[in-house]
Amino acid sequence: MKVYINGKFYEKSEAKISVFDHGLLYGDGVFEGIRVYNRLVFKLKEHIERLFESAKSIMLKISLTKEQLLEVVIQTLKENKLDDAYIRLIVTRGEGDLGLDPRKCFGRSSIIIIADKIALYPKELYKEGLKIITVPTVRNVPEALNPQIKSLNYLNNILAKIEALNAGFDEAIMLDHLGYVAECTGDNIFIVKKNHLYTPPQCMGTLRGITRDAVLEISRKNKIFAHEHVLTRHEVYISDECFLTGTAAEIIPVVCVDGRVIGAGKPGKMTLSIMKKFKELTRREGVKY
Repeated sequence: MKVYINGKFYEKSEAKISVFDHGLLYGDGVFEGIRVYNRLVFKLKEHIERLFESAKSIMLKISLTKEQLLEVVIQTLKENKLDDAYIRLIVTRGEGDLGLDPRKCFGRSSIIIIADKIALYPKELYKEGLKIITVPTVRNVPEALNPQIKSLNYLNNILAKIEALNAGFDEAIMLDHLGYVAECTGDNIFIVKKNHLYTPPQCMGTLRGITRDAVLEISRKNKIFAHEHVLTRHEVYISDECFLTGTAAEIIPVVCVDGRVIGAGKPGKMTLSIMKKFKELTRREGVKY
């Protein structure tokens, strides 16, 4: 494996950053997870656009342009000779001192690109469906650390993940501070009710997911009524179908939430249809290399 760090490629064992990098010290940075399907980088431009939006929000200047960053991602894939991959694109504030002051970070931002494989959930769960729970840890409020900023500070999600794992579940729903459904620890959430699709709005503590947007795009093209609407756990419990979306997870069905069986207790018709159409979309949407 070759890892890109600030203009050079390093073997995995030699890929290192400074212990004074503020991405390590404080989670001061942003990142993107990107999928590659048969040498087609899915929604690469959209991922890079979101990366720059996150960076702007935390006043982090990325030392490459969007076009240069796109080329470096492609170069990393070529260096690793990968046709199908998961890319982790990271930008940190860079090396500084032990204080919080970002002005003390000298030099440019650090850019790291890793190209590898990922399997967020076991393969059989895509056929059988996930069983998930709601956990006590609430999603960060937008006034504190806006969930639409895809920052390196992921402790909020990790604490919720720990609660799920301790209870014997692979995934968990996180509520916002008002008690509405926000998202899961690493995925957006959708439900189906009476052939309508529902997902929490972006303003309610959710990340603007690239896969989430792809599902909304699929629904528009296939005349499925889709709504960005606040959801309570009650709406989830009585839904006909439920599924999660994310770059690493792709689309995975949910068949039980907090002990309540969803629909018939197996992946639903609309979920399976959207999963199929999403796979078709990944074969034609993105940057070829």
